[in-house]
Amino acid sequence: MKISQLRALVAVADYNNFSEAALKLELSQSAISHAIASLEEELGVVLLLRGRHGAHLTPVGERVISKARQVLQLLEEIIKEANQEKGLQGGQVRIATFRSVATHILPGVIARFVGNFPRIAVTITELADYVGVEQALREGRADIGFTYLPTTNEFETWEILRDEYIVLLPPNCRLRSAQITWQELASYPLIFPPASNACHTRIHNHLKASGFPFKAAYEVNEDSTIVSMVMQGLGAAILPRLAAEPLPEKMQVCSLPVPLVRVIAAAIVTNALQTPAVFAFLDALKNTGQFSNNVVV
Repeated sequence: MKISQLRALVAVADYNNFSEAALKLELSQSAISHAIASLEEELGVVLLLRGRHGAHLTPVGERVISKARQVLQLLEEIIKEANQEKGLQGGQVRIATFRSVATHILPGVIARFVGNFPRIAVTITELADYVGVEQALREGRADIGFTYLPTTNEFETWEILRDEYIVLLPPNCRLRSAQITWQELASYPLIFPPASNACHTRIHNHLKASGFPFKAAYEVNEDSTIVSMVMQGLGAAILPRLAAEPLPEKMQVCSLPVPLVRVIAAAIVTNALQTPAVFAFLDALKNTGQFSNNVVV
């Protein structure tokens, strides 16, 4: 029996819904279903009745759920006792990042982290791009930073996710297929991040390699402004999917003819003396399943 199975059972019982439980635990619905099914198989009893109106505990499920809550509560108490022994009842974690990570990745991680370490202060500094993040790490203004891989051996890094660059097109555009061609993309005025932004350089170099001429009609700093301008028909744009989220319902989205991906990683300065609070936050990131693998550059 695994703790993750008990967490899944309690979440489904709380929400009477597999999809809501999956959102709460930041897992896929299939992962929740598998956890419950494997727990039922291991115990040899049916814990949940699934139906059109949600999931409900069986009589034995009602008895088991109270025990499951007790186990999870005891686990929290064990973790807190261990944290006290490790000196994690105070301190600070300073994080430097760019907007898309700050918006879409960090809030959930921080919420879980402060639940376990309520006396550790977490501060976030949003910077324009990963270049600024790495500089903040070098200058000692941040403990943990979010950057792109590959990077230099100044940093020890852990990959978080691979974020595809996507093409954003106005709602009224009509493509001949689901994937745009270089020739079709070259027919649109393009809305770029400013030239000072590292994202601009990656996009520019990728387009240049295609051999087609592209027209940069606008340079805009904010991702959300770029999305709004595309929605108004002022041009097309290329952005990492995470930066473009949330995408408007009528926005036309397609892949580049040749894929371009940014690999986002958490980083600390190599061989720097880190506090227990910093390592605890890195552990919190790993334990949420955000890290796909450990990469040391």
